Amino acid sequence: MNFENGLDFARTQDAADPLSSFRARFTIPKRPDGTDLIYLCGNSLGLQPKAAIALVHEELEAWGTMAVGAHFAARRPWVSYPDHLAPAAAALVGANPSEVVAMNTLTVNLHLMMVSFYRPTAARHKVLIERPAFPSDRYAVESQIRFHGFDPTASLIEVGPRHDESTIRMEDLEACIRAEGSTIALLLLPGVNYYNGQVFDMAELVRLGHAKGCMVGFDLAHAVGNISLRLHDWNTDFAVWCTYKYLNGGPGSIAGCFVHERHRDWVDKPRLAGWWGHDKASRFQMGRDFNPIPGAEGWQVSNAPILSMAPVLASLGVFEEAGMRTLTAKSDRLTSYLAYLVREELGASVEILTPSDSAQRGCQLSLRVLGTRADQRRVFEALETHGVVCDWREPDVIRAAPVPLYNRFEDVFEFVGVLKRALASNA
Repeated sequence: MNFENGLDFARTQDAADPLSSFRARFTIPKRPDGTDLIYLCGNSLGLQPKAAIALVHEELEAWGTMAVGAHFAARRPWVSYPDHLAPAAAALVGANPSEVVAMNTLTVNLHLMMVSFYRPTAARHKVLIERPAFPSDRYAVESQIRFHGFDPTASLIEVGPRHDESTIRMEDLEACIRAEGSTIALLLLPGVNYYNGQVFDMAELVRLGHAKGCMVGFDLAHAVGNISLRLHDWNTDFAVWCTYKYLNGGPGSIAGCFVHERHRDWVDKPRLAGWWGHDKASRFQMGRDFNPIPGAEGWQVSNAPILSMAPVLASLGVFEEAGMRTLTAKSDRLTSYLAYLVREELGASVEILTPSDSAQRGCQLSLRVLGTRADQRRVFEALETHGVVCDWREPDVIRAAPVPLYNRFEDVFEFVGVLKRALASNA
């Protein structure tokens, strides 16, 4: 890609951006002087869609005026509210609507999926994860291993970057699966690693895992709404994700889950059942025997949290309008521009941990300021002082995510300028 270093270039790119109008759909936090913050933290918490306010208010009004009657009489009856989220969510992850459901939170969904898809035996009891995995995933996997009477020191396999490298080589994952596959019950890997921003070859991981008889699931917390996904075509067994990062669903918003349609009639296999996963036609007959809804909805356990779903519905509408193909095209160019400026302006002072190949990254760059731990923290705190919002991940990484729905080339240019000044003042 051809880039130039300068504010005029950034503004020219913004003027030609087909997605530029979408920024106005979001509430941008302000600095004390009233100007917009440089918000590069959508990989941690997405900004508020303005449409969410009206949708939440609509459900509060329904609650106030209809009370329990809103389950069936609201504009979007609460009893079927999740149905409104499924088509757009399915499009984002490359699935059929019956393969996805909005429910619970990410780690709860991960546990529910492992109950069904992690069925260890004496011969096949291992789980393969990446290092570093997001802590909640690791905790969940370790607890599931122990729950089944196995020891994580023997049953948990971690593949990480080689010495002095920052990302995991696909060849190392492949070698591990080929060597250990007959003892692996489950491959549980991310679509995008939270720490270094690396995108994994999910299609190939499914192929390798299934060839060895393993179940394959993905944590898509940093992938959904960020990169193109085709879970159905890849033959993925299951996937889970949150909606408060790139999907802008609000803090702690309801999560999502995918179960491939070949498991849709999974009636006699293990699962933790609940009333809301029961057949819709007979749910209110209050029968004793559980008859699961075919597809992902059959894994629901509880009534839908309407006030949590409304902001997600608002954001999914924005994604439908913008289109993932257009979003990923801008994301690629915007993130590449960020990488270009970091190299041009900061040189050897900052190391980019995220792969340079755009096929192996989304819109997050993980940056390591070279220096002591105290130097690194001072630089990060200087960013905050000057109205830049990104985040810090232990032990030494600043994550910056130029989200294509609401970030501009000018944001990226200003971020690198602030970072350069922070480094100079720290010297």
